[in-house]
Amino acid sequence: MEFSNPPDAEIRAILARPATVAVVGCSDNPARDSLRIAKLLKSRGFKVIPVNPQLDADALQSALGEKCYPDLASIPEPIEMVDVFRRSEFVPEIVEAAIAKGARVLWCQLGVVNLDAARRADQAGMTVVMDRCPAIEYARLF
Repeated sequence: MEFSNPPDAEIRAILARPATVAVVGCSDNPARDSLRIAKLLKSRGFKVIPVNPQLDADALQSALGEKCYPDLASIPEPIEMVDVFRRSEFVPEIVEAAIAKGARVLWCQLGVVNLDAARRADQAGMTVVMDRCPAIEYARLF
């Protein structure tokens, strides 16, 4: 499968319409990009729900104002976008969980590329963005 990210207009539309986003692999370390991007999305109006099985439920309460969940299935509300900060080999299982949650956008961060998972997400009707960073896209498109 040859992969192309959506056109700029579609990426702009995703970022311009605040939604509920699960940040998979969100760290509680302020030096990590995952927390920095989660805070950026929150500042842009997104509801950001951190997902990290290694963190306590309250680990990111002060930073993001939301409980941290061990996986997507544990989140008790609908998720519109899944932002992935995990290694590429973990993307297929994240895609399956995102499909089960009814997410409509899969966003994989810089360096996170899995063509089989992208194909599966696309077949399920999801918009797929891979190897891109929302912070860079905001700076470029707005």
